[in-house]
Amino acid sequence: MVSSALGLGALCGLVLSLPGALAGFSSSANNNIEIYWGQNSVNRVGGQQRLSAYCSNTPLNVIPLAFLNVIKNPTSVNFANAGDNCTVFAGTQLLSCPQIEADIKTCQAAGKTITLSIGGATYTEGGFTSSSEASTWADKLWAMFGPVQSGSSALRPFGSAVVDGFDLDLEAASQNMGPFAVQLRNRMNSATAAGGKKYFLSAAPQCPFPDAAMGAMLDAVVFDYVSVQFYNNYCGATSFVPGAATQNNFNFATWDTWARSKSPPVKVLLGLPGSTSAAGSGYVSGSQLSALIAYCKQFSTFGGVMFWDMSQVYSNSGFLDSVVSYLGGSNPPPPPPPPPPPTSTTAPPPPTTLVTVTRTSSTPTPTPTGTLVQQWGQCGGIGYTGSTQCAPPYSCNYLSQWWAQCQ
Repeated sequence: MVSSALGLGALCGLVLSLPGALAGFSSSANNNIEIYWGQNSVNRVGGQQRLSAYCSNTPLNVIPLAFLNVIKNPTSVNFANAGDNCTVFAGTQLLSCPQIEADIKTCQAAGKTITLSIGGATYTEGGFTSSSEASTWADKLWAMFGPVQSGSSALRPFGSAVVDGFDLDLEAASQNMGPFAVQLRNRMNSATAAGGKKYFLSAAPQCPFPDAAMGAMLDAVVFDYVSVQFYNNYCGATSFVPGAATQNNFNFATWDTWARSKSPPVKVLLGLPGSTSAAGSGYVSGSQLSALIAYCKQFSTFGGVMFWDMSQVYSNSGFLDSVVSYLGGSNPPPPPPPPPPPTSTTAPPPPTTLVTVTRTSSTPTPTPTGTLVQQWGQCGGIGYTGSTQCAPPYSCNYLSQWWAQCQ
């Protein structure tokens, strides 16, 4: 992954036919969709909306919050422009984020699985000096992001919100991460056994096997799923050869063998960039992506897809719609075309990929009134209930059935 410093129209009874499209992660499904949120890697004003914008009636199942990029003192979370709505706890650099707190609860109420991703490209602590230190910090993170503990003085960046688990994304070798993961798993299992909800433990290794940074940790404890980064490596998605029975470089089969050796078997998500600019290499779309997903579906451990990151996917017009289709779902029908023009001399309607907020008529177009959406702001899509009128001179542009924005 990459770390930086830095609704959508009425539902109208629409039901997606993709099983679990509005649910959280399912270990029995092969159509989970996971997309990382928090880093605004598209690096554009308006490129990353608040977390809750992606949860209402969208096909996502899992949203990892990226990243907790410093584990030990001073613990630090970094959510790019979303951090502008946070403050800091007195005497620390740790963010307190009430907006994210509220949005986590909104997303969970909508059935989404919200995890906290630990690490990222800027994580440089190198792990822990001992297994006991690793366990101690796992306990501290559990107190900060797990269930609220009576009498605890732990600072909680998300307040009373409780994440649904943890994702480990380590890009460089780090010591004693196995004991760290084991203790997180122990805490989650104990909470579930005591009548709590199900918690998930995941990881995002690179595709070369075994992963240089996390290989030992992946064998130290059973993960619910791994979102393998099939990009920026020789074994990435671009090395996949459609129709070939044996893949020389693309190694999903290798990860499947590893995943089936665990008890219970681990689900493997196909990790890909969300656009051409989301990573150095590895972006695929169209027939290549369709064939790639069809190939991966033959493996029993295939659990769906992962994308980096939310800002890239939602800036890539039509991409998410195609992914839903390739995973076995059917997209809802497109919106009806605009009414025919009153005379034959009126300009033809705009392309179907453009959502207009005014219609050509025989009378002058009135000046927009009410709340106007500024440039790059959201103006349409399934589940959106806000204004659909853009501030002049911008118009509302369709990017996917889930998202339209003023451009």
